[in-house]
Amino acid sequence: MSARRRRLGASGLAVPAPVLVWLVADPVLGHRLRIVDGEQTLDIGAVPVVLVALLAALAGWGLLAALERFGVRRARAVWTGVAVAVLALSFLPLTGDGMDGGTRAALALMHLAVAAVLIPGLLTKDAAAATPRVPSTP
Repeated sequence: MSARRRRLGASGLAVPAPVLVWLVADPVLGHRLRIVDGEQTLDIGAVPVVLVALLAALAGWGLLAALERFGVRRARAVWTGVAVAVLALSFLPLTGDGMDGGTRAALALMHLAVAAVLIPGLLTKDAAAATPRVPSTP
């Protein structure tokens, strides 16, 4: 299987991963994921969860492809560092006010679910390219 197909598969799996967390938290356990900012209330539903996960998957894949395309030395290692940094930064909004502990935990699990699929999934190598070629002898 080519690296492109594996990365497409990883990007596709990154979308339902946080949706499963949302399904357990909101409909199954009955905990509404809600952020309150002053008089505004943001209810977190399945559609925003899907869109944000899809955006993260496409952005991650695009960055890795650009690093590889432009010949950045150790592109995969650079991308992994960026991905881990982005994951860490994604937790910063969860430290603020306006959400209860259940919402905070569910959102943190959603971030981790996307990262757990994308980081190893996008780093897959093409099996044919990873196999060293042995010169043929006459």
